Order: sequence, then structure tokens, then C-alpha cells
Amino acid sequence: MDNSANHIYPQTADFTFYGGLYRGVDLIVVEDTHFDLDYLSGPGFAMDSKILNENNDAKVNVTTYVTNPKKINRAEVTIYDEEGNIAATQTKPAKETTSFEFDLKNAHLWNGVKDPYLYTVVCRVMEDNETVDEVSGRLGIREFHVDPQKGFFLNGVLTPLRGVSRHQDRASKGNALDYEDHLEDALLIKELGANTIRLAHYQHAQEFYDLCDELGLIVWAEIPFISAEIAGENAFENAKEQMRELIVQNYNHPSIVTWGISNEITIGGENEGLYEHLCELNDIVHEMDKTRVSTMAQVSPLPMTSNHNQLTDILSYNHYFGWYGGTVEDNDGWFDTFHANYPERALGISEYGCEGNISFHSDKPCRGDYSEEYQALYHEHMAKMIDERPWLWATHIWNMFDFGADNRDEGGVKGRNNKGLMTFDRKTKKDSYFVYQAYWSETPMIHIASKRFRNRATDTINIKVYTNQNAPVVLLRDGEEVASLPAAKVVEFKDIALHDGENHFTVQCGNLTDRAVFEKVAEPEESYIYVDENPGGVTNWFDDLNLDEVEAVTINPDFYSLEDTFGDILKTKKLRWFFPTDFLPWPT
Repeated sequence: MDNSANHIYPQTADFTFYGGLYRGVDLIVVEDTHFDLDYLSGPGFAMDSKILNENNDAKVNVTTYVTNPKKINRAEVTIYDEEGNIAATQTKPAKETTSFEFDLKNAHLWNGVKDPYLYTVVCRVMEDNETVDEVSGRLGIREFHVDPQKGFFLNGVLTPLRGVSRHQDRASKGNALDYEDHLEDALLIKELGANTIRLAHYQHAQEFYDLCDELGLIVWAEIPFISAEIAGENAFENAKEQMRELIVQNYNHPSIVTWGISNEITIGGENEGLYEHLCELNDIVHEMDKTRVSTMAQVSPLPMTSNHNQLTDILSYNHYFGWYGGTVEDNDGWFDTFHANYPERALGISEYGCEGNISFHSDKPCRGDYSEEYQALYHEHMAKMIDERPWLWATHIWNMFDFGADNRDEGGVKGRNNKGLMTFDRKTKKDSYFVYQAYWSETPMIHIASKRFRNRATDTINIKVYTNQNAPVVLLRDGEEVASLPAAKVVEFKDIALHDGENHFTVQCGNLTDRAVFEKVAEPEESYIYVDENPGGVTNWFDDLNLDEVEAVTINPDFYSLEDTFGDILKTKKLRWFFPTDFLPWPT
């Protein structure tokens, strides 16, 4: 397997395309009668629910799909609560497709991060009182809707979705993450105070969808129909196949509320053929899933008036005002204008952010200096702007973590996008991480910014503090109180004098404290300053690319490729020794 150019999405985008097998591979052995796992690699059953009244009585629908059912076979579905008690059970004659309907009285709802309660649904194929096959999954009973004027509602309660986008790679591992990596990522996102994740720009590992169910993180799931269309009908067939696979394989996850059909697909321009293809993908979503909504992430230059903005049920924009151009304040006006001009359209922010390298610092941060201070300043404004606009159905920071982008060479780092709130190795939380903790987290916190900006060649400095507490914030230097300010998300002590050598600062807010050391030095620290070897300002990754339709590469039939199956490979004796064959379910 490789990642060379072909007709399979993605082919052009601002992230590294890793090659090879990067997830675990399971060999599943089944009886002749079994749950159908062949249809788009689905789980063999589908389930959804509907809340019926204020008492939270709910109707649960489960459909099982069985291959080669016999007249003697029975299909059994049992719903267990979190304590393992049977909440409901039914048995019916097993058919290829069998529908079950359950009424649960006073159901315990899945309520996002506040209470992600999960039932367990076990489906069995029975024969002569024996189980011949069994599949299971977790059921979250919840409902949602999006009001264009008010925002996102979960179980009837206004719940503005505020969170991050995530790429599933990390330093030294690429895409080859194990469960512990996924768990760490999910817990760090929850610790941030986020309640939603956009899983960009492709299907993520099943372990991560499971973790989102368990932690109550609401998910935007999408396919990599991204940047520009690949020439040839085979490519669009692949996009449709990925759309179907994403839905079938992940239909049972309560955390998922929307299917994304594309990301920045109009970078190469708008045309009728592209619009028709987007309509087809949108139709697939609605044909296959009546319980969720469709969405898409629009590239910043796409005009508000574009008919693309009327296509999906809800939509979001990727905007980088304040980084690639303009000022961060431009975000306010753009979103307010769209909201005023199209009050019937539910609008969100699918990407926003700027680069921050923890090695670079400035007491006069500005766009393009790649400093940790400018990234924090940018996010201070965005967090406040978003907080004031609950009608934004969802906002997703780009990105939770720095990630691989092999085409990039900027901000002092090659092959990496540094817009993360945390570093690529997950070891360091940038100051911007704590900005959002102050706005979103309910866990008491306080943080002094710019701790890595230790050496200061000035007589005075400004000390910025982030906190989610309502008590006054007190600043001490070397144990002596020097100032106190009223509570706020962002508190800034200005013109604080420094003496020669180390200055030990402490901030107190109620029972919370944080500490930092700033050292007065004679000359500015040169290593803090980003020097652009190719000056010209910040440019977006696609500014210099020709993004007309990406031409597909013809696959050489003389070599094995993604077009071949393991069965094809096993026909070649020279390769057969790679695979133990005595337990394979197909003839060798």
C-alpha cells in the first residue's frame, strides 16, 4: 500500500497523507448464518431513538441485518442499562432485515458532556437455543435541532457547540495511533472544556467515535471530499462510496449529529458539475439517515451569495481573518452580516486560528510573527466574539493539536501546521489553550500567560492572567502584593515594574494560585524573535497551487495496489508466505 496519486480522496489538502496500514486489522470468523458485516463494513445492525414526551419516554428502533437466515433462526435484541439490568428485550424470526421497536419509560437521556448516559444493545442470532452470532453497541437516547436564530439545542436545551477540530496524527507516530493515544486526545479536549469535535477531514478510528460517545463530545463527521475535485467519474464514485461507508459504519454513534459532505471544495472555483456532485452527496446523507443533518465547511473566499450556501441543512465557514489577511475583528462583521442577510440559515465556524510557535515571543505581538503571544491575543478576541453569539450553531478551532503538513515550511518549522492549542507531541499546552479553559471549563482554573517569555529587556511588563473564577485576581511579586483587579476571563496587570534578575510572581484568585518567573536582562533574547527567511507575509497553503481539477494517475496493472484484494494477492505463490492460510474463510 502507498499514498501515491490515484482516484481515491483525499489527494490535495493541507495535511500529510500517511501511507500503509495504520489501524489494527481483525480477522472475523463467522458461521454460515451471521450478522451482515459485508455491506460497507457496517456493524450488522442499526439503531436510533425518539423522545416522546416530557417524561422522557422514548421509542427505540433497532434493525438487524442477517446473512443466510434459516427458518429455525431467531433474532433477539436486548437493551441493558448502565448497571447491566435488562431494560427491554424482544425475539423475532430472523430474516435478512428484521425491525424491532421498543418503548422505554422514563429513559435516561444521553445529555452530552453533562451526562453521557449509554445503554448497551446486544443483538443475537439464535438457533436451537444457542447463540450462533452476536453483535453489540452503545445506545444514547437524545434528540437535537438547530434553530438559525438561536443555535443548537440538545434535548430541548440551548447548548451552543464550542470546540475544536482534530487530526488523528502525532509526532513520531503519524496516523498509527493506539487506543491510549486516542484516549489522551479525547481527555485533553474534554479538559479544555469543549463539548464538540469536528473530526477532520476523513473517517477517524472507531475507538475515537466510541470515546466521544462515552465522554459526551458532540461530533461533526466528514469525508475527504476536499480542496478540489479529482478528474474522472471514478473519483466521484469513490467520494460517494466514502459517504455511504461513513454513515453505515458510524450510524449507531449518538455523539454524531451531522455528516459533512465536503471541506473547502470550491478552492478551485465553482462550477455546475461540482454543485451537482455536492447535491448527490447531500441526497445520499438524507436517503441513508433521516435522524441527522448535513453540513459542509466553506472556504473563506466563497461569496455569501453562493448557491452552495443553500445546499446543506446547516453550514459553517473556514475564516482566518487576523492571520492570512485582515484583522481578527473582521470576523465579527462578517458573521453578523451573513446572519442578518440570511436569517433562515444556521451558521457556524468550522475553522479559525493562527500559528503559534512556543519558541517565539513578543511584548508587541502582531500578525505573522508566529509568537505564542499573538496566537493567544487572537484567541482572546475569538473566544469573546463567539461567547457573545450563541446563535452560531457550532464553532471549531483549527486545530486542537499541531499536525503534520508536509507541504509547509513556515514559522521556523518544516512539515507542520502550528495552529494547534497544543504541540504535536501533546506535551505542551500553549497559552491559547488556557484562554478557552477560562471561557468553557467549569473546573476552577487560573493561568499566567507568557511563562516561556522569561527573559525581558524592559523595565516594566504587562502580566496577563486567564481564569474562570468570579473573585478578584491578586498579583504578588516576591511575596508582596503589587496589584489587584476585578474578575474577568482575561485580566491584564499593566506596567508592572521589574527589578534586576529574577522576579517571582504569584497570582491568587480565591483558593487558586499560579506562578511565573520573569527575569530582567540587558538585551532582548534573539531566540524569541521569528526571522522570516522568505519575507512576504503569511500566505495560505493553496495560494500558489493550481487547483483546477486534480488529474488522476492511472494505476499500473503490473503492480499490486488498492485495487487488489487479499484474495488476489494470495493467488501469487511468492506472496502467500506472508499470510497464514489455514484459517482463512476463502479458498486459497
